[in-house]
Amino acid sequence: MRAEPGLLDPVTGFVYPDSWVAACSPDDLREVAAGRAVLTATGAVLRRGYTTGMTAAAACKASVLSLSGPVERVTVLLPCGLPATLPVRATDGEAMAVKDPGDYPGDVTGGLEFVARAVICGTGPSLVAGEGIGRFVRDTPRYGRGDPAISAPAYAAILGAIGEAMRERVLSGVQVTLIIPRGAETARLTLNPRVGVAGGISVLGSTGFVEPWDDHLADSALARVAAAERAVLTTGRLGLRYSRLRFPDHEVVLVGARIAGAIAAANNRPVILCGLPGLILRHINPGILEGTGYGTIEEFSADPGFSTIVTRTLREYRVRAPNVRVVLVDRAGNSVEESP
Repeated sequence: MRAEPGLLDPVTGFVYPDSWVAACSPDDLREVAAGRAVLTATGAVLRRGYTTGMTAAAACKASVLSLSGPVERVTVLLPCGLPATLPVRATDGEAMAVKDPGDYPGDVTGGLEFVARAVICGTGPSLVAGEGIGRFVRDTPRYGRGDPAISAPAYAAILGAIGEAMRERVLSGVQVTLIIPRGAETARLTLNPRVGVAGGISVLGSTGFVEPWDDHLADSALARVAAAERAVLTTGRLGLRYSRLRFPDHEVVLVGARIAGAIAAANNRPVILCGLPGLILRHINPGILEGTGYGTIEEFSADPGFSTIVTRTLREYRVRAPNVRVVLVDRAGNSVEESP
């Protein structure tokens, strides 16, 4: 593959600078062009991992396919629209897939085994969340008490994978039980106990990929902020999507939790901080939840007093950081609050 200028990351839509592309080997560029890896400013390539949601989808699909014989690999469709082929071990309706963290050593779920068991019954695909999958201990804006901690994109991907296997094996109804044997012990290393999820890990994934941004791409992200005339800083995938729609003439940079470093990299030039409220409000006021009785910003957002507190918080922050305009959005892209 020839090093073409304007190489596009199909996951984020970021166009890699020509100098980055020129420093990368042709073999690595194939992985970058396919979305399976990301390119850094030095030309080094870092491999994306797969989310808990896609690991679960692979195991569930393999369990159904293995009703007709052993399976060693399955192809699943990621929520970002790209296909991915994952290794599995599956036979007689039981499958196991191992969570691949990619080049992200901080992924505490890396190496976890996801086990799925399929039985023919009923009509259509159905999923039973078993051992090792966390459940909500209280009602939240999106989940009820006792609901399994499986995000909507992950749930759709899992059911889609089961449905694909059913069509391939010409089955009218299948029930798949998903368990994560070490899920409960691993959950203690995550934020689940703080956000009201008990008994296991969450099954998540808005794109299907685990990004190595926080630990590996900080320099690249900060370099983009430093070079941009008009930068928008955002903290996650939804923020990235909605920031690009709201500010098409700006350079939108995914900075994760490194908000302070990204603002500093702008070197006093005006920047926009846009995204979901969680990380942004915690950056502005680390103690914002103290005395509220809530464990997360999302839970707090349903409180009648939330808007008043956020308005006051953004007004005070504008005084402290006059070059930073804050735009908070919800998961549907609607405006929650903006700096005065």
